[in-house]
Amino acid sequence: MRGVAMRTGARTAGHSMLAFDVGNSETTIGLCRGLRVKERWRVTTDGSRTPDEVFLLLLALLDSVGIERSAVKGSAIGSVVPAVTAPLAEACERLAGKVPVVVDGRSKLPITLDVDEPLTVGADRIINTLAASRTYKRDCIVVDIGTATTFDCITAEGVFFGGIIAPGVLMSAESLFRKTSKLPATEIVAPERVIGRRTEDCIRSGVVLGAAESIDGLVRRIKADWPRRGKPLVVATGGLANTFRSICSEFDEVEPDLTLIGTAMAYELLSM
Repeated sequence: MRGVAMRTGARTAGHSMLAFDVGNSETTIGLCRGLRVKERWRVTTDGSRTPDEVFLLLLALLDSVGIERSAVKGSAIGSVVPAVTAPLAEACERLAGKVPVVVDGRSKLPITLDVDEPLTVGADRIINTLAASRTYKRDCIVVDIGTATTFDCITAEGVFFGGIIAPGVLMSAESLFRKTSKLPATEIVAPERVIGRRTEDCIRSGVVLGAAESIDGLVRRIKADWPRRGKPLVVATGGLANTFRSICSEFDEVEPDLTLIGTAMAYELLSM
């Protein structure tokens, strides 16, 4: 984790916990009171940091919003990057004075991983299953738009029965920039028009609108293959969920903090 990329939220008082969603490119950290995300930071995922460096980073983040270390009473980690998990867990234990909850396929959560290899399911998908089933109480397709774009198929009863993993928007954009020497790196925002008149707008149309069409198309295919009666709710989450809110037609709900909320739920359930 290298450098603070973003912070949102209001000043927080009272006892809190830290929720970590460790992705391949970014780690999202939420300061939560109950299931409410009061502060949020995004930092670069960096497996080379020592526990001491992670500990100092966490102290700096808390200090930046006026939160005393003593206010943090626990932590929970959902990680898809094993090299980050151990030093992060050690830093969290030092910070909060107790071993963090680490979510994986063996966690005793009120969900079912009804897939061929349940222990290989990523922590983020496990946590999204918990959060979606308990929040919406109906069948859901959770579209998590991060380094990869994942589509999680979840029943109202909390059964994860599969989904789709596709290349992420940033991954596609970086591949384009890396392999085409004359194309400039471009901010990932929706273009004003489909037909670009400048190179940057052409790239935005191809990358952003192309991803939107892919997301909508895959959601429609999942709906057509849905094995249960009724129409599943489509929930978008992840770092780019708000970017695609207005350009994807298949989203019913957009909750960028769904994974952090699910991590806080897991903490409440597993630390009892």
